[in-house]
Amino acid sequence: MSSHEIRHFSLADSLVGHVDKALNNIFCKQSTQRPYPAEKSSDDTALSATEKQQAAALMRVNHAGEMAAQALYHGQSLTARDPSLKDKLYHASVEESDHLNWCRRRLDELGERPSIFDPLWYAGSFAIGITAGVAGDRWNLGFLEETEKQVVRHLDSHLERLPESDCRSLAIVEQMKVDEQGHADLAHGLGAAPLPEPVKQFMQLTSKVLTSLAERI
Repeated sequence: MSSHEIRHFSLADSLVGHVDKALNNIFCKQSTQRPYPAEKSSDDTALSATEKQQAAALMRVNHAGEMAAQALYHGQSLTARDPSLKDKLYHASVEESDHLNWCRRRLDELGERPSIFDPLWYAGSFAIGITAGVAGDRWNLGFLEETEKQVVRHLDSHLERLPESDCRSLAIVEQMKVDEQGHADLAHGLGAAPLPEPVKQFMQLTSKVLTSLAERI
């Protein structure tokens, strides 16, 4: 087998692995690597029906965001050039997987389902991740840093909007914020390239579309 055939086989094998991850993330509940942040928080008996509905809408948005984050990291790691960067992206994706599963569990507790658009979020973000990686590792990191900065701001807004008595959702979102800020700091420390302003604005617009749809369905 020639070196070209080996590379082609390796890429095909990697793509099959990513498809398997996508299907598992979208349709199956996964185990988490870390404890559930809401485990020791009080139950939902203090929440009114309206508060539960509000919390569920926001956690559905967070679940959709984490679905997109999983796909983004998988796409970026597939096309990253530096092997050490691939490893760091994989480690970050494990934390994002925890976030995804925490949000899914919280939706179950609230009696709600994830967004019906989750497959769309995954497919679009995976394509964006591949594109960012193809552009080069510094741009890959720059996209990662800007994404995480926007996620942190988004989580801050949710911490303000969640009912004060919803200790379980608050505990999850607070831990997610810590992790996302860590990912942004990591990308910056590794030499992330600053993204052009039009790219940042496009990312913000895309995020608004996702948020608006996922909050409702």
